[in-house]
Formats: sequence, structure tokens, C-alpha cells
Amino acid sequence: MTNIAPAPALPGWTHTYSGKVRDLYVPANGDDRFLLVVASNRVSAFDHVLEPPIPGKGGLLTELSNWWFSRIPMPNHLATGHPEAPAMPSEVADRAVVSRRLEMYPVECVVRGALTGSGFAEYQRTGAVCGIPLPEGIEDGDLLDEPIYTPAYKAPLGEHDENITFERSAELVGPEVAAALREASLRIFTEARQLAAERGVILADTKFEFGRDPETGELVLADEVLTSDSSRYWDASLYLDAALDRSARLASFDKQIVRNWLAAHWDRTGEPPALPAEIVSRTYDRYRELFVRLTGTEPSATPGA
Repeated sequence: MTNIAPAPALPGWTHTYSGKVRDLYVPANGDDRFLLVVASNRVSAFDHVLEPPIPGKGGLLTELSNWWFSRIPMPNHLATGHPEAPAMPSEVADRAVVSRRLEMYPVECVVRGALTGSGFAEYQRTGAVCGIPLPEGIEDGDLLDEPIYTPAYKAPLGEHDENITFERSAELVGPEVAAALREASLRIFTEARQLAAERGVILADTKFEFGRDPETGELVLADEVLTSDSSRYWDASLYLDAALDRSARLASFDKQIVRNWLAAHWDRTGEPPALPAEIVSRTYDRYRELFVRLTGTEPSATPGA
């Protein structure tokens, strides 16, 4: 993975880790109950962090994730309202959250309401996805009669996640937790899919992450939720337009613009080229379009942020 620029110093917090797009901090006073999760404007593709970043992206995705958290009736990782939570640094207030520290489960909870991407590739090979047999004749992008839960094992840093069966997830976290993860994932997906449909958007698939609150033992929804980076959304009117080819019907509200440009201008050897200003602008506009479609409002973050 390409080198990542040093994370900014923030008063009251100590930087501990940077991923492709997010930076993590812990309270400088040693309180291990909380984390600061900062969404950067970095954009990654093909295991590389690209230049330049997408201005406003981190704030937009944070705001969309928080919008969904407020509509999902289950405990989440946000420390909002906790009387002892550390203060949010003003420098990153538009693109960060103070969260409770959880015992994260090593299972990525994927729900598919349509078959495409790696799920469709597995179906083509085996007629099933993560051990779930599916009817013959499904084509790329077809909606499923009922969503399916297809977990993945969260591999150690630097390795790729591995699709697993539900039975394997039960071996990893125990049968009761595995069942709770599946139930919560399918319930949240079903409710979110209905809300998106009311706004002319198809939620094709998504991934959730959950943890255990070490104090209460409760199951907690964590990380980002139902954003453009963790979910695949399609425009319902385009999806139903039989006159369009598959790539147009399945154009997602995410960084596919970046992937397409990079695939056409880079052979994946050496460092990737810098993204043109037009690609950066179009990518932000695509993220913003989904935000407006879902929430009915403009994001607080601006491209200049």
C-alpha cells in the first residue's frame, strides 16, 4: 500500500493508527474507554492511496453515517452524550466521531440484496455464495427475492478478508453471537433498503461491523454504516431502464469513477498516477448526489473543506 501522510497532531489525543482512509487516536490522558475516529479525504483503489485526496469526502461520509445511526434502533459506538467522553477537537469536528472502545468481532457482516461483484463471481463458480445455494440463471446485478447474509473473516492487517459460511462464523464468535450478528444485519439492511427505495435508490449490498461493549456486554453497531464506501447503491430509474447497458444500469454512488479512470491509465506497476481535477470533482459529486437523495439535504461538508 502506498505510504500515507502523517496524521495531524490533535490536542488531547494521541495518534495510534492510520488506515487507507481513517486515522485513529486515543485520549492523551490514558482513558482507554474512548477512541477518536477521523475520516480523512484520502481515496484508495487497487490497494493504493491516491493523490490528490477528495476534498470534503471525509466530512460527507461521516455525516451520512451519523444520519443512518440516528435512524437505526440499536446501540451504536458513538459516545455522544456520555458524561465522561473527551471533547472533540475542533480541527476535525466535521469529519470525526468520538466513539466508545469496543471488543470488535472478527466478522465482517455482509448482506446482499442483489448479486454482483465478488458474490456473483462465487455464484458463477459454485452456484452458491458463502455456502448459501441460489437458483440457477441469476445474472450479474439481479435482485434477490430475499437478502442473504454472507459473512467474511476480517483478516489481519495487510491481508485480504475471506468469505466464510455462517457455520464458520459461529466457530469464530460462538453460535449465539453469530446468530445475533446475522439477525441484526438482515434487519438493519431490510429497513435501510426500504428507506432508500422510497428515495429512488436501490441498496444492493452493504457491510456492517459490530462489537461488544466490555461494560454491559451488549451488541453494538460500530464503524461506518451504510455509506458510499461500505455499501453499493444504484439509481432505481437507471436500473430499470432496459435501453441502457449493464455498466450504466449498475453505476454505483461511490468511487467507481476513480477505479475506471485508474484502470484505463495505469497498468498497476509502480506508483499510480495523480488523479485529474475532473475525476476528483466528479467523484465528490457522486458521493454528494447519494447524500442528497437519501437525506433530502445538502451535506455540511464542502468540497473546499
